[in-house]
Amino acid sequence: MSETLSRTPLFALHVELGGRIVPFAGWEMPVQYTGIIEEHMAVRKSAGLFDVSHMGEARVRGRDAAAFLDRIMTNEMSTIRIGMARYTVMCQPDGGCVDDLIVYRLGASEFLICLNASNAPKDIAWMRSLIGTAQVEVIDECAAWAQLAIQGPVAEKILSAITATPLATIKRFGFLVGEVAGEAGCIISRTGYTGSPGFEIYLPAASADKVARALLAAGKPLGLVPAGLGARDSLRLEANYPLYGHEISERISPIQAGLAWTVKFAKPEFVGREALRRQVEGGPSSSVVLFSLDDRRIARQGAVVFAGETAVGEVLSGTLSPVINKPIGTALIAAGHAHSTEMTVDIRGNRIPLRVATEAFVK
Repeated sequence: MSETLSRTPLFALHVELGGRIVPFAGWEMPVQYTGIIEEHMAVRKSAGLFDVSHMGEARVRGRDAAAFLDRIMTNEMSTIRIGMARYTVMCQPDGGCVDDLIVYRLGASEFLICLNASNAPKDIAWMRSLIGTAQVEVIDECAAWAQLAIQGPVAEKILSAITATPLATIKRFGFLVGEVAGEAGCIISRTGYTGSPGFEIYLPAASADKVARALLAAGKPLGLVPAGLGARDSLRLEANYPLYGHEISERISPIQAGLAWTVKFAKPEFVGREALRRQVEGGPSSSVVLFSLDDRRIARQGAVVFAGETAVGEVLSGTLSPVINKPIGTALIAAGHAHSTEMTVDIRGNRIPLRVATEAFVK
């Protein structure tokens, strides 16, 4: 029996705009409109508008909210200033990732957390299971919110046309609450998942269609295009941003994934601390690397990576980078081989040389 897929408040707009709808993380989502490369380059050169309403939201509030989040997250939560956000990972006791998240501090004892779409129910259940005696509540607000991401060099100019919120005062990973296109209660944050500048807007679900149409109208003269999941994936890979289930998962820890900067060992206690400390001290058994290929063929998830005749890893993500016009991807490589210059990847029986990148393809 096939599962029933959810739809965001913008489903009708995607169909109207000619979006090609595919199943994704339990949702019916647009993978592209005019084409992945065109949408990708619009985000790099002008702007793209993404519907990310499939992402989940949870509100954590109560006297012990900050201390509770410090105990269940790898990054420091109690030091986030009101009006700022922070990227973090939530780990299992063995160091594997439950999810990667962005935590927004709304008040001294109130936070809004953005959860990955397919993980939202699991994340909320996990957080609630760890409350214990803490004076805190974890509220499922997934259905209450829609989320739009406007990304690209002219994103601020477009958004400023339909909001009086002083966007220029919002720092990276900062946010303000204001009206957008006359719709109140919007959280406007200078965050994103593309490697280009821009904003993510959390807004009441009922406001999504009006705000999305206002953004598309304001942005059309400046080159704004609707963008789908295909461009979102190629953009985040160019910027070397992880995707849950690929670069991080229950079997890939933040240390293996190159996210050690999110793990604050100075905290006396947090879930997964000891397992992660052992990985840092002894070195992880494998590490995630970013790579490119001097070939036209793309190495897809699951493709085997070799050093000589020895299998040393597997591809986690793969796509074409429109900016460098080469296939790029990530792979999980066994300890001792992550910096090897002699690795190849098997693509349908052909061994293609794999070039490990020392930095992201876009800054």
